[in-house]
Amino acid sequence: MALLGYFSLSIFLNSLGNALTVAINLGSALWTAAAVNLSNVFPITLSVMLFISGALVILTNILILRRFEIKRILGNLIFMVPFAWLVGAFETWLVKLGITTLPLMLQVVLDCLGIILIALAISLYQRVNWMLHPVDDLMQIIRFKYFKGNATLAQLVVFSPPIVAILISVLVTHQIYAINIGTLFALLFQGTLVGFFDKYAFPKLKHQKLDEKL
Repeated sequence: MALLGYFSLSIFLNSLGNALTVAINLGSALWTAAAVNLSNVFPITLSVMLFISGALVILTNILILRRFEIKRILGNLIFMVPFAWLVGAFETWLVKLGITTLPLMLQVVLDCLGIILIALAISLYQRVNWMLHPVDDLMQIIRFKYFKGNATLAQLVVFSPPIVAILISVLVTHQIYAINIGTLFALLFQGTLVGFFDKYAFPKLKHQKLDEKL
């Protein structure tokens, strides 16, 4: 029951954090920012683009692990459905609340808070290790398979594909979305924050079943 509580909290925090950054539009976490930019290239909604990008990362994870695990893939898909829907729902709700009319400095603080909530959520559900968003599954694979648990280095590697996607989107649309101070904050600190929360947020919660997942 404790693990279920941590897992439910992590989905809520991750969705709310991403929605904060998208609604305020002062910079989203890089994968979300990439989805926002790509959704302006293709005629599809942000929720659908988040789902598509997640599916592509699932294929990447299969290639890295060199094995096809139905249980793991189903977990990724089950995670993505409420996550993608909640991000869209929270974004709409926050905009209706008038979050974009707040003073600029407060919006900057809330945008960075969104990144912090995302890092806390990643720390929680990586430790629970039941179901992961494909991107965070990729980060965990790289983190423990290649970087001896270093969250900062693993996060920087995982940020490479969305950076490329954003650059391509900008070349097509000649506009850039969801890239601002929050994106820089995520690039510099998200991985470090994950490692920090591993130690200090619910410290009794340890990484579960890593050997089975790598």
